[in-house]
Amino acid sequence: MRGRYAERERIEQLLADARQGTSGVLLVHGEAGIGKTALLDHAAGQAHGARVLRVEGIESEMEMAFGGLHQLFLPVMDLVDALPEPQAAALRSVFGLSSDSVRDRFNVGLAVLTLLSEAAADGPLLCLVDDAQWLDQPSVDMLTFAARRLRAEGVVMLFAVRDGAPGAAVKGLPPLLVEGLDREDAAALVPGLPPYVVDRVIEEARGNPLALIELSAALTPAQRAGRLGPSALPDAAAGLPVRLQDGFLEQLRRLPEAAQVVLLVAAADDTGDLTVVLRAAGRLGSAVEDLEPAERAGFLLLSGQALRFRHPLVRYAAYQGAPLARRIAAHRALAEALGEAGQAHRRAWHLAAASTGPDEGVAEELERVAEWADRRQAMASASAAYERAAQLTADPQVRARRLVSAAQRAADAGQDERCGALADQVPLPLEDPGVAASFARARAVVELGYRRPETAARILVDSAELTGVERPDMTGSLLTDAVHAAFSAGDAPLIEEIALRSPALPVLAVPARLFGGDVPGALEAVRTLVDAPADGVMDRLMTGIYLQLTGDHAAAREAAVGVVAHCRDQGVSGWLPTALHLLVQTELSLGHHDEASARAVEALQLAEYYDLAHRAAHLRAALAMPAAVRGEEERVRTLTDEALAYTLPRGVGRGTADALWARGLLELGLGRAEAALEQLEAACGEVTHPLLCLPLLPDLIEAAVRAGRPERATDAARSLGEWATALGRTGLTASARRCQALTGPDGEAEERFVAALAMHEGGSAYDRARTALLYGEWLRRLRRHIDAREQLRAALDGFERLGARPWADRARTELGAAGGETGLTAREDGPISVLSPQEREVVRLAAAGASNREIGAQLFLSPRTVGHHLYRAFPKLGVSSRTELADLLAS
Repeated sequence: MRGRYAERERIEQLLADARQGTSGVLLVHGEAGIGKTALLDHAAGQAHGARVLRVEGIESEMEMAFGGLHQLFLPVMDLVDALPEPQAAALRSVFGLSSDSVRDRFNVGLAVLTLLSEAAADGPLLCLVDDAQWLDQPSVDMLTFAARRLRAEGVVMLFAVRDGAPGAAVKGLPPLLVEGLDREDAAALVPGLPPYVVDRVIEEARGNPLALIELSAALTPAQRAGRLGPSALPDAAAGLPVRLQDGFLEQLRRLPEAAQVVLLVAAADDTGDLTVVLRAAGRLGSAVEDLEPAERAGFLLLSGQALRFRHPLVRYAAYQGAPLARRIAAHRALAEALGEAGQAHRRAWHLAAASTGPDEGVAEELERVAEWADRRQAMASASAAYERAAQLTADPQVRARRLVSAAQRAADAGQDERCGALADQVPLPLEDPGVAASFARARAVVELGYRRPETAARILVDSAELTGVERPDMTGSLLTDAVHAAFSAGDAPLIEEIALRSPALPVLAVPARLFGGDVPGALEAVRTLVDAPADGVMDRLMTGIYLQLTGDHAAAREAAVGVVAHCRDQGVSGWLPTALHLLVQTELSLGHHDEASARAVEALQLAEYYDLAHRAAHLRAALAMPAAVRGEEERVRTLTDEALAYTLPRGVGRGTADALWARGLLELGLGRAEAALEQLEAACGEVTHPLLCLPLLPDLIEAAVRAGRPERATDAARSLGEWATALGRTGLTASARRCQALTGPDGEAEERFVAALAMHEGGSAYDRARTALLYGEWLRRLRRHIDAREQLRAALDGFERLGARPWADRARTELGAAGGETGLTAREDGPISVLSPQEREVVRLAAAGASNREIGAQLFLSPRTVGHHLYRAFPKLGVSSRTELADLLAS
């Protein structure tokens, strides 16, 4: 561990914090052989009194869904029964301990989090995940899901990842880059060599510790004595893994033949089960005693029934250095051994690895593996199994079907780029209309995710036309997907054109009637969708979008919650950021800005994790809205700049409009009305129908009036009033009345302000405060100071409670001008204001009677983290029990 002082200190501090009950996570990354595994070993050695769990990713077995998770938790499997039953059932299912399907993949993530917490109940827990890039993606997803939510459990998680290696994506964790050693520390690792030999080895290794050790170990006696010709060491231009492999191979080839066979079988295996390895090796003529030379040489570590390579690159060299025929034989032997052990999914992958050409029998076994992974919501693994099955398929049409299935599962897993790569491999033309429709969907996913939503919509419409005759059952779903893409483009004529192709279908009847002028018919169609919810994620999503579009925000929120739950139930994580985005929009419409921010942050993390650039742009625009309300100017600029950099060149009209709306709202709150008006008018210009910019019209109208340009509010005010009347939504009508008070005759203003305030009751507190502020300002201008102070005080209290600082400043200024007291408000001196957003959510649920486990299940926290939040919140609030907490919040 020479030269690793800073890295060791950081890891040791995490372990010290864990002994005090604080959790910590690090992503240890660097090039091959740089010392990542050594740092994990050091952590294990320093984990005095802590329980240690460890798993190592294996490249040849990374498609076995949840295999890594199972290996990590094997020592604590007895704790599974202590978990809440839904979580325990989810783990049993993904571990193959039950035949049940996984209904909610997030239950798996929550189960992992709770299991880590339970494993740390009696003391600190250290989890080491080595070569995480070669772990199966579902295991990585669940472990990182848990890692990002650890707080107060006393758990330390260290993930080691090789930079540049293909494989599972590990994102969103605090990084620790491990770099090469300096010359002094490097020289200390190769003692006993002549100085000029040391210099040559250091030059070749570039500070890489493993390269230093292995290259020096591979030197012949003559080379050690200094006889170095120009080719005595590997070419300096070669890649480091190749040089390291050569060094390891030189040592491995000195072992007896039978020992090399055992090492090859162990390298091809992913279980680490000594019994399985020996059973397979026996089929190739090796036995247990042949492990001895490899163990004596330090290549293997054996304990009980477990086998582990001392370094991942030893495994790599043992596998890649063997001839192809031997690797094939090793996989066949393992397939036979695993078949006897009843591990059909592992057997199928080994049979696939042993196949050198088309093999329909193996392809069918892999298709069953894909279906098995599907039922356990392991979409990435299902996609990989379908892809490998396709590679082993001779029939072009069957191969096409399997590739399309692989692409669809990749999209469901949030792997849009891989979805596109798979779609590019599909052999054309396609004879099966159903496969052709699914293929169009895969192409549209990529187009929507990275390019132009209008093009995605056209692809789906064309497919609906081509497949409609033979597969009319697929027409509706294709057109629904197309409408969703057209909504993203903000193209109302395209939305209507698509919907009119099948207006009898309820999910298409809404836009067909809404944009065709039949508002009552559209509302009736929306009610039909709500009363008879569909099973598919897209129909559910569109129902929520329609409710939001027609101003029924409470029902839209309920629908959005249902879509989020559906995505989690079905494991379609690729759609989860989209569902959460809808939920964010409904929370914003209801004035729940803190909740909207929290949901948007979660959704943006997921979108970035899955590289969903299109959805990430939408979410940045949405996240800018509450930031604009709070007056966070720099944050709004950053978020909207990033969003617009994506949306503008790709014609993502809705995303562009939302980003410009956030900018306009910021300017309006800061009192820069002219700039606000420019941004808001530009936002309206990005969509092609008044209904699509209806939510921002009240801001545009206020900006125009404040800027002294009331004529630029005329059309917007008329449109807002007409749609409010047509839709009949109370909140929308309240905003319309407020805007009519601003733009209409002074003699009618007060009646309209009062009507608006009455309609706001029970609705958005933010909108009510906005109306109260404008009413108070109007009253003050009429010198009705007593009446004005009442409205301005209500506005100030409302804005302060919401953290809407610029608006509160305006209300405070107006209140002072009206002769009112402008001291501290409830937001500033109230007890809840001292809590963090996370503490507020925990406290709210605890006061409602939820247990720590129930709170954890709702907020995706471990029960111990929930307890930690309550431990911190109680003194801040001056309470000592949940009963007192409930009384405090009730008051």
